[in-house]
Formats: sequence, structure tokens, C-alpha cells
Amino acid sequence: MSLKCVVGLGNPGRKYENTRHNAGYMVLRELAGLFSLRFEEDGFSEVASAEIRPGLQNETAEQAPGERLLLVRPLTYMNLSGRAVAEIMGMHHLDLPDLLVVHDDMDLPFGKIRVRRRGSSGGHRGIESIMEHLGTSEFPRLKIGIGRPPAGVDPVDYVLQPFSAEESAHLDDVLRTAAQAVLDVFTVGIERAMARYNGMDASSEEGPR
Repeated sequence: MSLKCVVGLGNPGRKYENTRHNAGYMVLRELAGLFSLRFEEDGFSEVASAEIRPGLQNETAEQAPGERLLLVRPLTYMNLSGRAVAEIMGMHHLDLPDLLVVHDDMDLPFGKIRVRRRGSSGGHRGIESIMEHLGTSEFPRLKIGIGRPPAGVDPVDYVLQPFSAEESAHLDDVLRTAAQAVLDVFTVGIERAMARYNGMDASSEEGPR
């Protein structure tokens, strides 16, 4: 059974629990709920694991070989996320294609999600830290759109604020869709996940294509 790892970025503690910067944490909370998992502290992270099965065209789910999915929430605070990711990667001897990092993105409108094979940090401090500790930008990501701050609002303050009431009304839909996108990356492949989710609005009734 192979091991895959999904890292949800955020900041630990109640103070940050429902802030925009914790969108990655929220997606992992959604995944943990799907599998009835509890996180346990392990080194620089909270970790849980579940077994998933790839959707192979010529095999049933029971016949298909399973994979273990490691859910990781760094406890290092956002700016030091790379320390936790490097620790997990080394501890479990993971390769870059086995990793998926889930994080908030101000350059995407709220409700949009985007799967990427690689890319720049886009100014995201958590991604910058991971790139620094892994020495590469060649790792897959799933971005959760949080939109740009209103005029006059500092981006640092904006990401550390809770979602607005209007956003919160649709947040569960976004998190459910993002959680399914994570599973699809590891079960049907990143190309099909990109084709299915990139460009869709998870906050509307549009649903996955």
C-alpha cells in the first residue's frame, strides 16, 4: 500500500480557527470528518491517516489496491510550514508527487478552487517556507480562493479575519468540494482533477463538471 500526503496550511489555536488563512486546515477537518478520524500530534504537526482506493476503470473499488492518505496540519504557524512538511517528507520517505499542499489564495475569488502541479509562491508565506525547506517549487497544490481584501484593508489583516457572513453561508459547499478534489487528485489523477475543478465556482450550485 503506497502512502500519499496532503498538507493543509494554517495557524494552530482557537484565535485563528475560522480565519481565511486557515482554509487549508478547514479542508483537512472536512476530510477527517469524512473518515471519522482524529488528529494526533506528531513532531511539528497534527497527523491522521485514512485508506482510500483509486477509481480504476477496469477494477471495482474492492479489487483496486488501496493507498494510505496521510492528513497533516503543521503546528509551526504559517511562516514556518516548511519545517513541518520537510519533517513529514523525510520521516515517511515521500517523493514530491506524493505530496499535495492545500492553502488559501487571495488571487482567486471566493468559491474558486484550483489544482496545480507546481508554481511560484504568489507571495504566500507558507508556500515560500515549503519551497525553502524542500529546495524546489515542484510540488502539487490545491488553492482555495479567498478573494482580495477590500480597499484600505491590509492583506495581512484580511487573511487573519474570519470569513464574512455572506462567505460563511457558502463555506461548507466550498470545503466539501475541495475535500473531494483532494481525494480525486489521489484516486483519478491530478490531470483529471484539474480538468474537473479548475474554473468551477464551488460556492454556487454549479458543482463539479
